[in-house]
Amino acid sequence: MKKTSEPDLAALQATAVELRRTILRMIAKAGSGHPGGSLSMVELLVGLFWYKLRHDPARPHWPDRDLFLLSKGHGCPALYATLAFRGYFPKEELMTLRRYPTRLQGHPEKDSPPGIEIAAGSLGQGLSMAHGMALADRLDGRRRRIFCLMGDGEIQEGQIWEAAMTASHHRLEAVCAIVDANQLQQNGPVKDIQNIEPLAEKWRAFGWHAIEIDGHDLAQVLKAYDEAETVRGKPQVVVARTVKGKGVSFMELNPAWHGVAPNPEQLEQALKELEAVAP
Repeated sequence: MKKTSEPDLAALQATAVELRRTILRMIAKAGSGHPGGSLSMVELLVGLFWYKLRHDPARPHWPDRDLFLLSKGHGCPALYATLAFRGYFPKEELMTLRRYPTRLQGHPEKDSPPGIEIAAGSLGQGLSMAHGMALADRLDGRRRRIFCLMGDGEIQEGQIWEAAMTASHHRLEAVCAIVDANQLQQNGPVKDIQNIEPLAEKWRAFGWHAIEIDGHDLAQVLKAYDEAETVRGKPQVVVARTVKGKGVSFMELNPAWHGVAPNPEQLEQALKELEAVAP
């Protein structure tokens, strides 16, 4: 399903807030998980699954669906919540995150639950998978979009830049990469561990059409996805400037919240903060 009318930005923003609240409840219930990188990517998912992506929750294997590949697999709580809210599986199942025997593992597995297109967790591989799928679609004569979401720490991996050259060389216009540039990786600021800037210029130098946005501004997110869809003859990348731990004051830009679950008191505070900013 794709957009049929002008988007209701207020409704989409309300969905983003509720997704964040759900993500935190999931991780707190599990007692483990990755809140920081899950919270930073929420608007990017909302813009895809409620606006741009051609998909049908009733037919998760529809051959002509657009594909979404989560390369930064540790952010899967955000994707699980998105899929449940879109009707791929019951919302009640979200509270089984990381609790055996669950379909919602700590890193995603293909088709578990429905809507998960690839296994991910070992960083740096999703973009190469997207390109393989795009080349296969070209051979099959199938036209569909393939979106791949990566982290900024992830793109320190050399495989990302080999893939970037491959996509440009083969003019893979079906591929749209998304960089969740949330400024932090597991052990600290990306710029201090291995600086990747200037990001947009770097992708352009590799032959990509690059769009740089505020990744928490839904109007900018939707506009970027629309622009990417018009590009011909080259792959596209949306460099989304985001905040790790977005929406929770004590998590924002705090590397301690890369992979730690909130305790009950912290969860209560976080939920109150998110409720206060709800549209």
